[in-house]
Amino acid sequence: MEKEFIYPNFEHSNLNISATLAEFLGAPNKNAVIEPLKKELERGYKNIVFICFDGMGVHPMRQNFVDDNILTKNVKDILTSTFPSTTTNATNSLLQNKLPSEHGWFGWSLNFDKMNRNINIFLNTDSWTSEPVEITDSPLDEVEFYFDKAKSNYEINTVLPPYVKVKHPERNYTFSGLYEFGDYIKEVCEKDGKQFVYAYYPDPDATMHDYGVTSPEAQAVLEDIAELVENLYKETKDTIFIISADHGQVDIEGWIPLYEDKKIMDMLEIYPYLEARAACFKVKEDKKQEFEKVFNSKYSEDFILYKSSDLIEKGLFGGKGDKCYLLGDYIAIGTYTHKTMLLNPSSHKFKGHHTSLTEEMEVPLIVLKN
Repeated sequence: MEKEFIYPNFEHSNLNISATLAEFLGAPNKNAVIEPLKKELERGYKNIVFICFDGMGVHPMRQNFVDDNILTKNVKDILTSTFPSTTTNATNSLLQNKLPSEHGWFGWSLNFDKMNRNINIFLNTDSWTSEPVEITDSPLDEVEFYFDKAKSNYEINTVLPPYVKVKHPERNYTFSGLYEFGDYIKEVCEKDGKQFVYAYYPDPDATMHDYGVTSPEAQAVLEDIAELVENLYKETKDTIFIISADHGQVDIEGWIPLYEDKKIMDMLEIYPYLEARAACFKVKEDKKQEFEKVFNSKYSEDFILYKSSDLIEKGLFGGKGDKCYLLGDYIAIGTYTHKTMLLNPSSHKFKGHHTSLTEEMEVPLIVLKN
Protein backbone atom coordinates (compact mmCIF):
# COMPACT_ATOMS: atom_id res chain seq x y z
CA MET A 1 0.00 0.00 0.00
CA GLU A 2 1.40 3.38 -1.03
CA LYS A 3 2.17 5.80 1.79
CA GLU A 4 -0.04 8.84 2.15
CA PHE A 5 1.23 12.38 1.91
CA ILE A 6 1.88 14.31 5.13
CA TYR A 7 -0.10 17.54 4.87
CA PRO A 8 0.65 20.78 6.74
CA ASN A 9 -1.45 21.31 9.84
CA PHE A 10 -1.43 25.00 10.72
CA GLU A 11 -2.86 24.21 14.13
CA HIS A 12 0.15 21.96 14.84
CA SER A 13 3.14 23.14 12.79
CA ASN A 14 6.47 24.84 13.30
CA LEU A 15 4.66 28.10 12.54
CA ASN A 16 2.73 27.57 15.77
CA ILE A 17 5.97 27.74 17.75
CA SER A 18 6.33 31.31 16.51
CA ALA A 19 2.68 32.00 17.29
CA THR A 20 3.21 30.82 20.87
CA LEU A 21 6.35 32.91 21.29
CA ALA A 22 4.72 35.95 19.69
CA GLU A 23 1.78 35.79 22.06
CA PHE A 24 4.08 35.40 25.07
CA LEU A 25 6.25 38.36 23.98
CA GLY A 26 3.25 40.61 23.41
CA ALA A 27 3.61 40.70 19.62
CA PRO A 28 0.52 40.52 17.37
CA ASN A 29 -0.67 36.96 16.81
CA LYS A 30 -3.67 35.44 15.04
CA ASN A 31 -2.42 31.85 14.75
CA ALA A 32 -2.99 28.86 17.02
CA VAL A 33 -0.60 28.44 19.95
CA ILE A 34 0.91 25.23 21.31
CA GLU A 35 -0.68 25.02 24.76
CA PRO A 36 1.99 22.92 26.58
CA LEU A 37 4.69 25.29 25.32
CA LYS A 38 2.62 28.31 26.34
CA LYS A 39 2.29 26.96 29.88
CA GLU A 40 6.01 26.27 30.07
CA LEU A 41 6.87 29.82 28.99
CA GLU A 42 4.63 31.19 31.75
CA ARG A 43 7.16 29.90 34.29
CA GLY A 44 9.09 33.10 33.54
CA TYR A 45 12.55 31.88 32.56
CA LYS A 46 15.29 34.52 32.46
CA ASN A 47 16.29 33.35 28.95
CA ILE A 48 14.12 32.07 26.13
CA VAL A 49 16.19 30.59 23.28
CA PHE A 50 14.58 29.40 20.06
CA ILE A 51 16.94 27.57 17.68
CA CYS A 52 16.06 26.46 14.15
CA PHE A 53 18.55 23.93 12.76
CA ASP A 54 17.94 23.92 9.02
CA GLY A 55 16.88 20.50 7.75
CA MET A 56 16.98 18.77 11.16
CA GLY A 57 13.62 17.10 10.69
CA VAL A 58 12.37 13.93 12.34
CA HIS A 59 13.51 11.70 9.45
CA PRO A 60 17.19 12.80 9.47
CA MET A 61 17.28 12.45 13.25
CA ARG A 62 15.89 8.91 13.10
CA GLN A 63 18.33 7.97 10.34
CA ASN A 64 21.45 9.31 12.06
CA PHE A 65 21.08 9.14 15.83
CA VAL A 66 21.79 5.54 16.80
CA ASP A 67 21.82 6.20 20.55
CA ASP A 68 19.68 8.54 22.62
CA ASN A 69 21.14 11.98 23.19
CA ILE A 70 19.98 15.31 24.59
CA LEU A 71 17.97 16.04 21.44
CA THR A 72 16.19 12.72 20.99
CA LYS A 73 15.43 12.42 24.72
CA ASN A 74 13.69 15.78 24.77
CA VAL A 75 11.44 15.59 21.72
CA LYS A 76 8.10 16.68 23.17
CA ASP A 77 6.06 16.59 19.97
CA ILE A 78 6.20 16.07 16.21
CA LEU A 79 4.95 18.99 14.15
CA THR A 80 4.48 19.54 10.44
CA SER A 81 6.41 21.93 8.28
CA THR A 82 4.85 24.30 5.78
CA PHE A 83 4.26 23.33 2.17
CA PRO A 84 6.40 23.48 0.18
CA SER A 85 8.64 22.12 2.94
CA THR A 86 11.53 24.39 2.07
CA THR A 87 13.69 27.00 3.77
CA THR A 88 12.36 30.05 1.94
CA ASN A 89 8.80 29.15 2.88
CA ALA A 90 9.22 27.73 6.37
CA THR A 91 11.74 30.24 7.72
CA ASN A 92 9.59 33.14 6.57
CA SER A 93 6.65 31.59 8.41
CA LEU A 94 8.88 31.20 11.49
CA LEU A 95 10.28 34.73 11.32
CA GLN A 96 7.11 36.55 10.36
CA ASN A 97 4.53 34.39 12.16
CA LYS A 98 2.56 34.34 8.94
CA LEU A 99 1.00 31.62 6.81
CA PRO A 100 2.60 30.93 3.41
CA SER A 101 -0.48 32.39 1.74
CA GLU A 102 0.18 35.64 3.60
CA HIS A 103 3.92 36.12 3.07
CA GLY A 104 4.22 34.53 -0.39
CA TRP A 105 7.80 33.25 -0.05
CA PHE A 106 6.64 29.84 -1.28
CA GLY A 107 9.87 28.49 -2.71
CA TRP A 108 13.37 29.03 -4.01
CA SER A 109 12.20 30.38 -7.37
CA LEU A 110 9.15 32.58 -7.91
CA ASN A 111 7.58 34.00 -11.04
CA PHE A 112 7.71 37.81 -11.09
CA ASP A 113 4.97 38.29 -13.64
CA LYS A 114 5.52 42.00 -14.27
CA MET A 115 9.19 41.34 -15.01
CA ASN A 116 8.36 38.18 -17.00
CA ARG A 117 11.12 36.33 -15.15
CA ASN A 118 11.55 33.61 -12.59
CA ILE A 119 13.71 34.86 -9.73
CA ASN A 120 15.69 33.00 -7.05
CA ILE A 121 14.25 35.14 -4.30
CA PHE A 122 16.92 34.62 -1.62
CA LEU A 123 19.67 35.59 -4.08
CA ASN A 124 17.90 37.99 -6.50
CA THR A 125 19.22 36.00 -9.46
CA ASP A 126 17.57 34.77 -12.65
CA SER A 127 16.50 31.15 -12.14
CA TRP A 128 17.51 30.07 -15.67
CA THR A 129 20.87 31.83 -16.03
CA SER A 130 21.82 32.52 -12.36
CA GLU A 131 22.77 36.09 -13.35
CA PRO A 132 22.06 38.88 -10.81
CA VAL A 133 18.78 40.71 -11.35
CA GLU A 134 17.75 44.19 -10.28
CA ILE A 135 14.27 43.77 -8.81
CA THR A 136 11.99 46.51 -10.11
CA ASP A 137 8.53 45.30 -9.17
CA SER A 138 8.48 42.58 -6.51
CA PRO A 139 5.16 40.90 -5.64
CA LEU A 140 6.51 40.25 -2.12
CA ASP A 141 5.93 42.57 0.82
CA GLU A 142 8.72 43.80 3.07
CA VAL A 143 9.74 41.13 5.58
CA GLU A 144 8.87 41.98 9.19
CA PHE A 145 10.03 39.76 12.05
CA TYR A 146 7.29 39.18 14.63
CA PHE A 147 9.63 39.66 17.61
CA ASP A 148 10.53 43.16 16.42
CA LYS A 149 6.96 44.08 17.43
CA ALA A 150 7.25 42.53 20.90
CA LYS A 151 6.07 44.46 23.94
CA SER A 152 7.56 42.70 26.95
CA ASN A 153 10.41 42.94 29.42
CA TYR A 154 12.53 40.57 27.33
CA GLU A 155 15.42 42.06 25.36
CA ILE A 156 15.30 40.77 21.78
CA ASN A 157 18.42 39.20 20.21
CA THR A 158 19.11 37.31 16.98
CA VAL A 159 21.95 34.95 16.05
CA LEU A 160 21.86 34.67 12.26
CA PRO A 161 24.18 34.02 9.29
CA PRO A 162 25.67 37.18 7.74
CA TYR A 163 23.50 36.89 4.61
CA VAL A 164 20.24 37.33 6.55
CA LYS A 165 18.99 40.92 6.37
CA VAL A 166 17.97 42.39 9.74
CA LYS A 167 16.49 45.74 10.72
CA HIS A 168 18.34 45.81 14.02
CA PRO A 169 22.01 44.90 13.45
CA GLU A 170 22.85 46.31 16.89
CA ARG A 171 21.18 43.30 18.51
CA ASN A 172 22.16 40.71 15.92
CA TYR A 173 25.15 38.34 16.16
CA THR A 174 26.62 36.88 12.98
CA PHE A 175 28.79 33.77 13.06
CA SER A 176 31.14 31.76 10.86
CA GLY A 177 30.71 28.27 12.29
CA LEU A 178 28.85 26.05 14.75
CA TYR A 179 30.94 26.78 17.81
CA GLU A 180 30.87 30.54 17.30
CA PHE A 181 27.10 30.16 16.89
CA GLY A 182 26.93 28.49 20.29
CA ASP A 183 29.27 31.01 21.91
CA TYR A 184 27.02 33.90 20.91
CA ILE A 185 23.93 32.19 22.31
CA LYS A 186 25.76 31.62 25.58
CA GLU A 187 26.97 35.24 25.61
CA VAL A 188 23.43 36.54 25.28
CA CYS A 189 22.18 34.25 28.04
CA GLU A 190 24.83 35.66 30.39
CA LYS A 191 23.66 39.26 29.89
CA ASP A 192 21.77 40.99 32.68
CA GLY A 193 17.99 40.96 32.49
CA LYS A 194 15.55 38.79 30.58
CA GLN A 195 16.76 37.75 27.12
CA PHE A 196 14.96 36.32 24.09
CA VAL A 197 17.07 34.73 21.34
CA TYR A 198 16.00 33.74 17.85
CA ALA A 199 18.83 31.67 16.34
CA TYR A 200 19.15 29.95 12.96
CA TYR A 201 21.89 27.59 11.79
CA PRO A 202 22.11 26.40 8.13
CA ASP A 203 23.12 22.80 8.91
CA PRO A 204 22.51 19.86 8.71
CA ASP A 205 20.61 20.96 5.58
CA ALA A 206 23.67 22.13 3.64
CA THR A 207 25.62 18.95 4.39
CA MET A 208 22.69 16.66 3.54
CA HIS A 209 22.18 18.43 0.20
CA ASP A 210 25.78 17.67 -0.76
CA TYR A 211 26.19 14.18 0.72
CA GLY A 212 22.73 12.78 1.47
CA VAL A 213 20.68 12.26 4.61
CA THR A 214 22.23 8.88 5.49
CA SER A 215 25.82 9.88 4.77
CA PRO A 216 28.63 9.75 7.37
CA GLU A 217 29.02 13.50 6.84
CA ALA A 218 25.40 14.16 7.85
CA GLN A 219 25.72 11.93 10.90
CA ALA A 220 28.87 13.78 12.00
CA VAL A 221 27.18 17.19 11.70
CA LEU A 222 24.15 16.04 13.67
CA GLU A 223 26.37 14.63 16.40
CA ASP A 224 28.22 17.94 16.57
CA ILE A 225 24.89 19.76 16.92
CA ALA A 226 23.81 17.44 19.74
CA GLU A 227 27.12 18.03 21.52
CA LEU A 228 26.78 21.80 21.12
CA VAL A 229 23.24 21.78 22.54
CA GLU A 230 24.32 19.66 25.50
CA ASN A 231 27.13 22.09 26.30
CA LEU A 232 24.79 25.07 26.03
CA TYR A 233 22.33 23.36 28.34
CA LYS A 234 25.01 22.64 30.94
CA GLU A 235 26.57 26.10 30.79
CA THR A 236 23.41 28.23 31.12
CA LYS A 237 21.00 28.80 33.97
CA ASP A 238 17.31 29.64 34.16
CA THR A 239 16.94 29.07 30.41
CA ILE A 240 14.40 27.33 28.20
CA PHE A 241 15.70 26.06 24.88
CA ILE A 242 13.08 25.50 22.17
CA ILE A 243 14.64 23.65 19.24
CA SER A 244 13.07 22.71 15.92
CA ALA A 245 13.67 22.74 12.16
CA ASP A 246 12.22 24.43 9.12
CA HIS A 247 11.82 21.03 7.40
CA GLY A 248 13.50 17.64 7.07
CA GLN A 249 15.20 15.96 4.11
CA VAL A 250 15.19 12.66 2.22
CA ASP A 251 17.83 10.89 0.14
CA ILE A 252 17.21 11.51 -3.55
CA GLU A 253 16.80 8.47 -5.81
CA GLY A 254 17.03 10.16 -9.22
CA TRP A 255 16.83 13.39 -11.22
CA ILE A 256 14.44 14.23 -14.06
CA PRO A 257 15.75 16.90 -16.50
CA LEU A 258 12.35 18.42 -17.16
CA TYR A 259 13.78 21.51 -18.86
CA GLU A 260 14.96 19.22 -21.67
CA ASP A 261 11.41 17.99 -22.34
CA LYS A 262 10.59 20.15 -25.37
CA LYS A 263 6.99 18.97 -25.62
CA ILE A 264 6.25 20.05 -22.04
CA MET A 265 8.24 23.28 -22.26
CA ASP A 266 6.48 24.37 -25.47
CA MET A 267 3.13 24.29 -23.66
CA LEU A 268 4.27 26.67 -20.91
CA GLU A 269 4.10 30.45 -20.73
CA ILE A 270 7.43 30.41 -18.88
CA TYR A 271 9.71 27.58 -17.76
CA PRO A 272 8.83 25.81 -14.45
CA TYR A 273 9.66 27.37 -11.09
CA LEU A 274 9.25 27.06 -7.32
CA GLU A 275 10.99 23.84 -6.12
CA ALA A 276 12.50 20.61 -7.41
CA ARG A 277 9.92 18.41 -5.60
CA ALA A 278 7.08 20.92 -5.80
CA ALA A 279 7.19 22.49 -9.25
CA CYS A 280 4.84 25.22 -10.48
CA PHE A 281 3.67 25.55 -14.07
CA LYS A 282 2.05 28.44 -15.91
CA VAL A 283 0.44 26.77 -18.94
CA LYS A 284 -0.83 28.36 -22.13
CA GLU A 285 -4.61 28.59 -21.95
CA ASP A 286 -5.25 26.41 -25.00
CA LYS A 287 -2.74 23.76 -23.87
CA LYS A 288 -3.96 22.91 -20.36
CA GLN A 289 -5.81 19.73 -21.22
CA GLU A 290 -2.94 18.46 -23.36
CA PHE A 291 -0.42 19.43 -20.66
CA GLU A 292 -2.22 17.32 -18.04
CA LYS A 293 -2.33 14.34 -20.38
CA VAL A 294 1.31 14.54 -21.46
CA PHE A 295 2.68 15.24 -18.00
CA ASN A 296 0.77 12.40 -16.38
CA SER A 297 1.73 9.94 -19.11
CA LYS A 298 5.44 10.65 -18.53
CA TYR A 299 5.88 11.52 -14.88
CA SER A 300 2.93 10.30 -12.79
CA GLU A 301 4.95 7.62 -10.99
CA ASP A 302 7.29 10.21 -9.50
CA PHE A 303 5.09 13.35 -9.38
CA ILE A 304 1.39 13.90 -8.82
CA LEU A 305 0.01 16.82 -10.81
CA TYR A 306 -2.57 19.07 -9.13
CA LYS A 307 -4.35 22.21 -10.15
CA SER A 308 -2.95 24.94 -7.93
CA SER A 309 -6.46 26.16 -7.19
CA ASP A 310 -7.38 22.75 -5.74
CA LEU A 311 -4.41 22.80 -3.34
CA ILE A 312 -5.19 26.38 -2.35
CA GLU A 313 -8.82 25.46 -1.63
CA LYS A 314 -7.65 22.46 0.38
CA GLY A 315 -5.70 24.83 2.65
CA LEU A 316 -2.15 23.62 1.97
CA PHE A 317 -0.86 27.20 2.13
CA GLY A 318 -3.19 28.51 4.82
CA GLY A 319 -6.47 30.22 4.04
CA LYS A 320 -5.95 33.84 5.04
CA GLY A 321 -3.54 35.37 2.54
CA ASP A 322 -3.60 36.98 -0.88
CA LYS A 323 -0.33 35.65 -2.34
CA CYS A 324 -1.50 32.33 -3.79
CA TYR A 325 -1.77 33.82 -7.28
CA LEU A 326 2.02 33.32 -7.40
CA LEU A 327 1.51 29.54 -7.57
CA GLY A 328 0.62 29.33 -11.27
CA ASP A 329 -1.85 26.90 -12.81
CA TYR A 330 -0.45 23.53 -11.69
CA ILE A 331 1.85 22.11 -9.03
CA ALA A 332 3.61 18.75 -9.38
CA ILE A 333 4.39 17.17 -6.01
CA GLY A 334 7.09 14.53 -5.61
CA THR A 335 6.03 11.06 -4.44
CA TYR A 336 7.79 8.52 -2.21
CA THR A 337 10.01 7.53 -5.14
CA HIS A 338 12.06 10.51 -3.87
CA LYS A 339 13.07 12.00 -7.20
CA THR A 340 13.62 15.64 -8.07
CA MET A 341 13.01 17.64 -11.22
CA LEU A 342 15.72 19.72 -12.82
CA LEU A 343 13.67 22.76 -13.77
CA ASN A 344 16.39 24.71 -15.60
CA PRO A 345 20.05 24.38 -16.64
CA SER A 346 21.15 25.87 -13.30
CA SER A 347 19.43 23.15 -11.24
CA HIS A 348 21.65 21.14 -8.87
CA LYS A 349 21.63 17.36 -8.56
CA PHE A 350 21.36 17.34 -4.79
CA LYS A 351 21.90 14.01 -3.03
CA GLY A 352 19.50 15.04 -0.27
CA HIS A 353 16.48 17.28 -0.75
CA HIS A 354 13.04 18.28 0.54
CA THR A 355 10.07 20.50 -0.52
CA SER A 356 7.50 17.69 -0.99
CA LEU A 357 4.85 16.13 1.27
CA THR A 358 6.78 12.99 2.25
CA GLU A 359 9.04 12.39 5.28
CA GLU A 360 10.58 15.86 5.03
CA MET A 361 7.30 17.33 6.36
CA GLU A 362 7.85 16.22 9.97
CA VAL A 363 9.89 18.36 12.37
CA PRO A 364 10.54 17.91 16.09
CA LEU A 365 9.56 20.16 18.97
CA ILE A 366 12.46 19.80 21.39
CA VAL A 367 12.23 21.55 24.76
CA LEU A 368 15.07 21.75 27.30
CA LYS A 369 14.74 23.66 30.56
CA ASN A 370 17.07 24.26 33.44
